Amino acid sequence: MTIDERQRHQLHEAARRTLGDDAAVTLMEMLPPVGWADVTTKRDLDHFAEVLRLELATTQAGLRTEMAGLRTEMADLRTEVTAAVADLSRRLTFRFLTIAVAIFAAGIALRLG
Repeated sequence: MTIDERQRHQLHEAARRTLGDDAAVTLMEMLPPVGWADVTTKRDLDHFAEVLRLELATTQAGLRTEMAGLRTEMADLRTEVTAAVADLSRRLTFRFLTIAVAIFAAGIALRLG
């Protein structure tokens, strides 16, 4: 049986008439705010804690998987950047040497000319 607010009020009034104001207030404060079916038990809390533990474990496993994927992507990106920098360095060195040889050749041509 579910108790509604009207019934709670009637009980309070009857307790006040029978026991007095202070005792009626004390009695009403000892009752749960809603029906007993809505009161959480230790078993309910234990079940909730277990469900929460399982959800956290699943979330942690998912995060670990995502982190491993990100680490792999970062390692791949590092490899690509390192290769690109090495290629750029080779190209710049080749161009610098080409320019140096051209300037050297122009200098010789001017002296001989």
